[in-house]
Amino acid sequence: MVKNKKTKQLFSEYFEEWIELYKVGAVRPITLKKYYISKQHLEKLVPDLQVCDVTRRSYQKLLNDYAISHEKQTTMDFHHHLKGAILDAVDDGLIMQNPTRKIIIKGKAPRKKRPKFLNLYEVQALVKQMNLTSEINWDWFILLILKTGIRFSEALAITPNDFDFSNQKLAIDKTWDYKSSIGKFQPTKNKSSKRKIQLDWQTAMQFSQLIKNFPKEEPIFVKGRIFNSTVNNRLQVLCTKANIPSISIHGLRHTHASLLLFADVSIASVARRLGHSSMSTTQETYLHIIQELENQDNDKIMRHLSTIA
Repeated sequence: MVKNKKTKQLFSEYFEEWIELYKVGAVRPITLKKYYISKQHLEKLVPDLQVCDVTRRSYQKLLNDYAISHEKQTTMDFHHHLKGAILDAVDDGLIMQNPTRKIIIKGKAPRKKRPKFLNLYEVQALVKQMNLTSEINWDWFILLILKTGIRFSEALAITPNDFDFSNQKLAIDKTWDYKSSIGKFQPTKNKSSKRKIQLDWQTAMQFSQLIKNFPKEEPIFVKGRIFNSTVNNRLQVLCTKANIPSISIHGLRHTHASLLLFADVSIASVARRLGHSSMSTTQETYLHIIQELENQDNDKIMRHLSTIA
């Protein structure tokens, strides 16, 4: 069989065309960037691989080569990016058989993971180390995420107009594109991410004083280019001073959720507060905590039943 021009096309070129056809304008910019990074890995690992030569063997070797310098989960993400394009190539008759079938995902040994969340006593120790001055600083930013569970980009986008101090609520309806050199407002992760979060009276009172003279529509924490590492480094300093496990800024979101769950707040309420698209997301993310709470509930049930004569 004579190979047509399309099947002789470089796989990396085909993948780029596929991204532009199916992903540009359909996924968030941060997700789109990940697809283009996968394309760069293709150009590096298989610069001469043609579409017609994508077989189970060549594809497995590609993933194996990628896995040498990446953890298993990252390799899985890379595979998922490529798989969509490959399956479309199969449907279009450019590849005869599905080369992703029965693929084995490998990866280098994962790095030692940071703890995902702090317990109540560790949170209290952390807050004691904060320098909560009369002016906005990163410690106030860290405290607000701890108190609300909002995402890093959501916290950066907060303006004075987002606070409703009379009802002690904070509206989340946008994010800040901190990865861009200029920085700008952008939409929330999904529709369910738009929400109003109830604030405790102390946090509402503190922020009402902190931002009373701030421009109403400008982000209260953004002063020039923002780097995730800047805030994470400050959090590391606080954790070290408090003599508690070091966690990331995203770990504060997990901490907020875990404290609510251990306080017997319903999964539905936690899901709404975090802006999850469904309760199943919350259940999957905090399965270990939910299982621990179920064990505690079983103990309570048995103790109660044992009192029945």
